[in-house]
Amino acid sequence: MKAQRKGQQPESLATFAEASRDKKKVKPDDIGLEAEENTSPIPTDSKQKDKAATKVLQEGATGEDKGAEEAIDKLPDRIIESRD
Repeated sequence: MKAQRKGQQPESLATFAEASRDKKKVKPDDIGLEAEENTSPIPTDSKQKDKAATKVLQEGATGEDKGAEEAIDKLPDRIIESRD
């Protein structure tokens, strides 16, 4: 699985996903403020994220296809990775 750093904050969406899977119906706030194996950030190239975000904004501003879907598909997906 992913490596995590001591004291690293969990990703918000991962925290909510973990809370929803918990059989004890724990609240996201009760999970904690330190990342665990299933809530640690997924390492992602900042340039890839910037490129995808730029394309999304360009499509929103112009209404033209700028390849945002393809750029987003190249980024790691928390849902898909959690299924492994």
